[in-house]
Amino acid sequence: MNELGPDPSPVLTFQGATGTVTGSRFHIAVADQGVLVDAGLYQGLSALRRRNWEEPDLSPADLDAVVLTHAHLDHCGYLPRLVRGGFVGRVVCTRETAQLATIVLRDSAHLQEEDARYANKVGFSKHHPALPLYAAADVERTLPLLDPVLYAVRTPLADDIAVTLNPAGHILGSSTALVEAGGTRTVFSGDLGRQSHPLLAPPVPPPAADIMVVESTYGDRTHPEPDPDVLADAVRRTAARGGTVLIPAFAVDRTELVLLELRRLLEAGDIPALPIYVDSPMALSAMEVYRRAMGESSPQLRRGAGTLLRAAVDGLDVHAVSEAAESQRLNQPSFPCIVVSASGMGTGGRVVHHLAHQLPDPRNTVVLTGYQAAGTRGRQLGDGASKVKIHGRYVPVRAEIVTVSDFSVHADAGEMLAWLASAPEPPRAVYVVHGEGHASQQLAARIEEELGWFAVVPRLGERVRLD
Repeated sequence: MNELGPDPSPVLTFQGATGTVTGSRFHIAVADQGVLVDAGLYQGLSALRRRNWEEPDLSPADLDAVVLTHAHLDHCGYLPRLVRGGFVGRVVCTRETAQLATIVLRDSAHLQEEDARYANKVGFSKHHPALPLYAAADVERTLPLLDPVLYAVRTPLADDIAVTLNPAGHILGSSTALVEAGGTRTVFSGDLGRQSHPLLAPPVPPPAADIMVVESTYGDRTHPEPDPDVLADAVRRTAARGGTVLIPAFAVDRTELVLLELRRLLEAGDIPALPIYVDSPMALSAMEVYRRAMGESSPQLRRGAGTLLRAAVDGLDVHAVSEAAESQRLNQPSFPCIVVSASGMGTGGRVVHHLAHQLPDPRNTVVLTGYQAAGTRGRQLGDGASKVKIHGRYVPVRAEIVTVSDFSVHADAGEMLAWLASAPEPPRAVYVVHGEGHASQQLAARIEEELGWFAVVPRLGERVRLD
């Protein structure tokens, strides 16, 4: 703001996802207009999670709109907090993102309320009383704001701001976002998918843009070649010991991919036929969204995706676990089985109770199937921790811990570079976000060295002009 009024130059502010893979929030303002691209929760380290409770630098009531690239919690989970703070604008996203975000946000509020109640009952919280970040009522006020739009259709958000979404190939409904603001064009990658997703088509190449904002979850590495023997061997060893294979899996997309792979291994004779329990109401609801989408023609789906998913579920001994009592019986099953449960990083949900009961038993195996953010139980287990803290108590880790890298649906460094290089022309600058510090720096360096483009790793709260 200056003496003549608001600065007419479009400005991008990095409100989150700098130096970390969570908390994606990017604010674009032109004069007195403003939109937020993604409104994600911070997860992992306690220092990051505390940011969810801080008052935002912007006034939620002043936002014209929010654009959601997809329905994972680190991209949509802060929305109810914005609404509690006074936001009443549109939340623009794809139809499938709206459907999945409805499931994810309701589950998030439920878990927060349950965790707060449990913390107050047991007394392990530092806060008295422990409170949820937001409640179910906040979510119900948020859901009517979700405004689904079609892919590849330019959608006005304010007088001088518009967005166009295109398939990102990460999860169902995921998008890249082209934001036009004050005569400038900025592309946000959101979470970019891979060429090899068995259900989703590859990401659409980026359009011409002045600025690109890209994720770097795997910015410092290349995904290894899939090795199906890792999962198959783990299942066989565990079954022979009479134990349980516990697979923490993200409820949206990851559960589907795990079932697809288990079906393939069973058909090949690589694993024994074991009962499989999908113990996540959110995953079961998300699967229904996937099933409905498979029956429709969509540019984001591979041909035959519906047949593939139906065959996976129908060809396995899958048990859907909805009731809490049935979930509790899975804490210590009396027979070899596979339990697939959310969350994927062991940070919340029913899987936390399963970990508390199953980690001390050396017959069991915990299979980690995706990126584990710093500070999460999944990261601790993957790094070889001998004990983890759950609900205020330390639990010994005697179970076998296996990491399977085959399930990642994030582009690695090479895939991200290839996607950037497919743009019709170089941007003026690339801002590298949504990655741990080393990963972001590595990707920025490769962008400069291999593409010859200008790349920057921004700081939290940093503001840059887009013109």
